[in-house]
Amino acid sequence: MRLLMLILVVALLAVQARLWFSDQGLRETQRLRAAVELQHQENAALALRNDALEAEVQNLRDGLEAAEERARADLGLVREHETFFQLVPVERTGRDPR
Repeated sequence: MRLLMLILVVALLAVQARLWFSDQGLRETQRLRAAVELQHQENAALALRNDALEAEVQNLRDGLEAAEERARADLGLVREHETFFQLVPVERTGRDPR
């Protein structure tokens, strides 16, 4: 009976040691859980970005105002009978112009 009890205790200790100290034990489980949590956060941020892009695409498909705004900002669109003014900042040379 004592021999059987000793064998069971040794087996239990071996299983516990493998659980606590092996590369596939609790440390690896914690590392994988942290990686999964990080991936969930990245996915949530990307989902928000995708939603914003989808809304912009839908807006561009539905309305001309958004397309015109985009063309004015990105391509410098000027309508007929509009005057375009470009203000260029004056470079200061260090001398007083007065």
